[in-house]
Amino acid sequence: MCVGCRKRDPITVLVRVARSLDEANALVFDLAKRLPGRGAWVHPTAVCVSQAISRKAFSRALRHHGELDTSGLERLT
Repeated sequence: MCVGCRKRDPITVLVRVARSLDEANALVFDLAKRLPGRGAWVHPTAVCVSQAISRKAFSRALRHHGELDTSGLERLT
């Protein structure tokens, strides 16, 4: 399920987002689906990513308390 628009789609349509290994609070697209820890799934569109950011859906999906750096996601969409 996309955390932005809440629509169910196959994994092949969605992109996994996870916390970066380099920076603890930075989010990155996990295209290889190999980063450790919890992940959140989102459509690779600017609309869904911005909806997820504004709704703070990434924090809930990743069970992270506090601010997450989403600047990497915003640049790539």
